[in-house]
Amino acid sequence: MLKQTIFLLMMAAMATSTPAAAALPLALEGQALPSLSPMLKRIMPGVVNISTKTQIQQAEHPLMRDPVFRHFFNVPNMPSQRESSSLGSGVIVDAKRGYVMTNNHVIDKADEITVTLNDGRKLKAKLVGADKESDIAVIQVPGDHLTALPIANSDQLEVGDFVVAVGNPFGLGQTVTSGIVSALGRSGLGIEGYEDFIQTDASINPGNSGGALVDLHGQLAGINTAILAPNGGNVGIGFAIPVNMAMSIMNTLVTHGEVKRGLLGVTVQDLTHELVDAFKLNQTQGAVITSVKPGSPAESADLEAGDVVLTINGKKVKNSADVRNIIGLAQIGDTVEVEVIHHGSTVIREATVAAPRIIESDGATLHPKLAGLKLRDVQDPNGGAGVLIDQMNTASYAYQVGLKPGDVIVAANRKPTESTKDLQHAVKGTREILLNVMRGQQGLIVVLR
Repeated sequence: MLKQTIFLLMMAAMATSTPAAAALPLALEGQALPSLSPMLKRIMPGVVNISTKTQIQQAEHPLMRDPVFRHFFNVPNMPSQRESSSLGSGVIVDAKRGYVMTNNHVIDKADEITVTLNDGRKLKAKLVGADKESDIAVIQVPGDHLTALPIANSDQLEVGDFVVAVGNPFGLGQTVTSGIVSALGRSGLGIEGYEDFIQTDASINPGNSGGALVDLHGQLAGINTAILAPNGGNVGIGFAIPVNMAMSIMNTLVTHGEVKRGLLGVTVQDLTHELVDAFKLNQTQGAVITSVKPGSPAESADLEAGDVVLTINGKKVKNSADVRNIIGLAQIGDTVEVEVIHHGSTVIREATVAAPRIIESDGATLHPKLAGLKLRDVQDPNGGAGVLIDQMNTASYAYQVGLKPGDVIVAANRKPTESTKDLQHAVKGTREILLNVMRGQQGLIVVLR
């Protein structure tokens, strides 16, 4: 109590001793101080707040659905659903058609989406399309007098450029923070399936997701997506999806409603200094093809293990993540030109991006302990494969031992599982199942006894 009193007294003393006119001067030595205010007045109407409502089905044991059981044990009827709400941000990118770009995780599974404009108007939005892998979604609102943000060329961003983040952190309402581009091309973070992030120290907090990262010209450079927060707060490391990548995905979503990714059929790795020396190369950027899948477009295009990828469709390849991102943005049926160093010579190969094989299975048909799972084969654009848990019953045994939708089974009983057929062979006739699972970038071992 004494410390609190002293603190309050000190604050009071400071307040009484501080001059009334403590604001910054409008000019210093005859020169007007710079301000972002004129630019922000232009762009603020183009950044919106998004709120969602979702009806979530409550998981319950099958016995709870038995009226006799409920009556015998006097179990009251409980609501089978509960309502969940969330807040985020969005950016108007097409004022005529009312298209608003945001993150997929902001509107994922939402039953109702409400957009609040800078002028206070509240508009009901409908989902145009969403892509979980890149975390981009497009929604559409009715209404006139919308303001769209002009689009920058994010390929021209450089480390050190000043940027401004605009969004709705913690539901406070529209908030502006500033900083610089701290790094470009961040990947391998395990945040999204396709990563090529702009890193910034402009404060990004929960609720900023889907908001705008703009340059000092007021042009949209990126969509704010995530923060690195080891202690639960902002530490000056935020990530935004480059607008060039986001707009490419948006155009596909508007046209097709979804992104159907194809395969090239190669696995790649970064070009290391050791490989540079081994291949006697005169550059350190690129991606080395480590394997080519039989029957794939890459094999048809005469790509081989050991080839060093330099460009794809004229875009420079700095590392293996670039290959994944460029192929991931291509459409099935697109022809891509791959420039490679092949046995010391630079050549261009043409390959047609192909659709992945999708085989779906009911887990119960593979093994009783996998009952309640809906499984399907998946292939990564880099050539990796596994068995995806697409859906699952939350009352299933597999759910109780820790498996989750979105997990990818890569091995069972110490045998690789590139397909549901592999998984079936690995678990056939066994009482116990040992699964190696990938959850994002994290590897897990789950035992079903």
